[in-house]
Amino acid sequence: MFLFEADEEIPNNPVLPLICYRKAVRLIGAADPAAVLEDLFAQNGWDDSWRNGIYGFAHYHSSTHEVLGIARGHARVRLGGENGKVLTLATEDVVVLPAGTGHQCLSSSQDLLVVGAYPAGGHYDECTASDHARAPRLDLPLPECDPVYGANGPLPELWAGDR
Repeated sequence: MFLFEADEEIPNNPVLPLICYRKAVRLIGAADPAAVLEDLFAQNGWDDSWRNGIYGFAHYHSSTHEVLGIARGHARVRLGGENGKVLTLATEDVVVLPAGTGHQCLSSSQDLLVVGAYPAGGHYDECTASDHARAPRLDLPLPECDPVYGANGPLPELWAGDR
């Protein structure tokens, strides 16, 4: 878990920590690993999924939380802005980003495939450094389920304890 302070470009979330699950989803041998992540996230109430990479510029979402699952490949990702952390994310890793948390791909394998999704009722927006005044909505409802581990997963309890 990581809690990031605001910097000059990214507001981050002053209350809810980013959560990184390493090797959280077994994808080895899956015919369509992205579909496995899409189905898992949807079963746990995280929908409106997409497949792509992670943008090479720092950005955040002020009006929704986001989950990123690595379906294939690996990437070095800066999380939390300039003063945040750089993590190498690889196949089967999942990161849950609270609203306002900056993320940026610094480098990746050519085969990188990421599945992203949002909790039910989340409204996607894309903010960059020029939008710094768009602080994250701290009154967003907390997700009912962990995107990976469901209702009994750690996310609801971890985030509820931080509010």
